[in-house]
Amino acid sequence: MTRRRWIADEHTAQTAALIGTNAAHLARTLRARVGLEFDVACGERVYRATISAVADDRVEFALGDEVMASTAIVPIALLLAVFKFDRMEWAIEKCTELNVTSIVPVIARRTEKHLAQAAEKRVERWRRIAHEAAQQSRRVVPPEIADPTKLGDALASDAAQRVVLAENETGATLSEVLRAQRAVGSLALAVGPEGGWAEDELQAFDGAHWISASLGDTILRAETAAIAALAIARAELA
Repeated sequence: MTRRRWIADEHTAQTAALIGTNAAHLARTLRARVGLEFDVACGERVYRATISAVADDRVEFALGDEVMASTAIVPIALLLAVFKFDRMEWAIEKCTELNVTSIVPVIARRTEKHLAQAAEKRVERWRRIAHEAAQQSRRVVPPEIADPTKLGDALASDAAQRVVLAENETGATLSEVLRAQRAVGSLALAVGPEGGWAEDELQAFDGAHWISASLGDTILRAETAAIAALAIARAELA
């Protein structure tokens, strides 16, 4: 039986602990007790761990043998234009399950004003969602969720390959772009808001040497486009 994996909030060489809501879920909802075994991720390593103490706001583990973690994957950064929060949260959860490395919320030209103003206050919630999704999908570390930023500040990604998804792109698809590369050491994907990127934004991507690509003939919702792009990229870069 596959053991459930937790990502430690604190850890030393021999011990680890969950605190706050993470601990409360294990202690109250899952009725944790001393002696139960789980996998616990501590930084870049995963250990078989045994619960040594339980409280409502803290669960402690004694670390045992190291467990073989998943093999290295190509890092993928997602520039995700801010859109309706319920849909954006769903996209963050699913992209985390698809092993996105980092997510940069972008205030785009067509991001609704009230969403742009409220985005800063949503970041911690987005990080909690990513953390929970990372544990559920047995990741070693959750993706980094950056603070919301304007597009101009997000364009200078250090990824080896950078692709912006554009509704008006009539040339190459994302699959074709990735297949044309001999080897992709790292990738950045940019997904626009509802209504897509504005023309001046696409010009800015072009000026920063991003490649434009499409996801096909149909127009996708922003959250669907983000998930589809991650799934395609992971399949092509496997």
